[in-house]
Amino acid sequence: MDNQRLPSWMTIKPFSSSKYSEIKSEILSRGLHTICAEAHCPNITECWSSGTATFMVLGDLCTRGCRFCSVQKSAKGRMPDPDEPKNLSEVIKKWGLKYVVITSVCRDDLEDQGSEHFARCVEEIRKKSPDTTIELLIPDFRNNDSCIERIIKSKPDVIGHNLETVESISPKIRDKRATYSQSLEILSKIKKMDKGIYTKSAIMLGLGESDPEIEKTMDDLRNTGVDFLAMGQYLRPSSLHAEVKEFISPKKFADLKERAMKKGFLYVASGPFVRSSYRADEVNNLIKRTATC
Repeated sequence: MDNQRLPSWMTIKPFSSSKYSEIKSEILSRGLHTICAEAHCPNITECWSSGTATFMVLGDLCTRGCRFCSVQKSAKGRMPDPDEPKNLSEVIKKWGLKYVVITSVCRDDLEDQGSEHFARCVEEIRKKSPDTTIELLIPDFRNNDSCIERIIKSKPDVIGHNLETVESISPKIRDKRATYSQSLEILSKIKKMDKGIYTKSAIMLGLGESDPEIEKTMDDLRNTGVDFLAMGQYLRPSSLHAEVKEFISPKKFADLKERAMKKGFLYVASGPFVRSSYRADEVNNLIKRTATC
């Protein structure tokens, strides 16, 4: 993150944990990647210590050029590691992770855009950790129906796809192949193909969006049937990335959460340090309660 002056509420409290260090060592030894580390997430220690983690499969080179993301870019990524699904499932089982999020870089260079690899990851985790809740945070797959169907058939508990920002700002910070309307269509398709799967999305605030635009974005997501929403502060990874226009106060984040819940979302995470998989254990508790009703 660049040296832009941060307000007092953006101070991260130290959080130490031996479990975090052990998981980190295991992940590195198996050649795995996490979006937690690649995107410099401020919650990494807290989440790993509480039994949740977000893994990034299909390598660490993204074929998209979004202006908010710190993941490395390349026109072509490395060949997917065929052992990755197995290694991933073994780490999850060893550390007894209760909720895992599996995301990926965009792989426009692959014929199936990595969708089969996602499905294999779910299959391997189900074999070794049947009680672990699985969320897939997917790229847009260029809105390819076959890829989306393949993801749904793997039967994750939650499928997330991030809208990232409001409609007016989307073309300014997202790769030109990713559009606001396409992302909404993907989320809508998932619900139409399988009403039993929870859907989720996330947006970053502080990029210059207005309150009416945030309200419209919430309504657009609810109109596609999205169940879970995450809203957090955009933080500029470096001076080469999109600028922060505003730091949103904790009070405003709390107000936005209240407004979002009134619109019918089942769960909303809203705060300066919230990321799409933050406090996933709370989502897990909601899913488990619903399943027993």
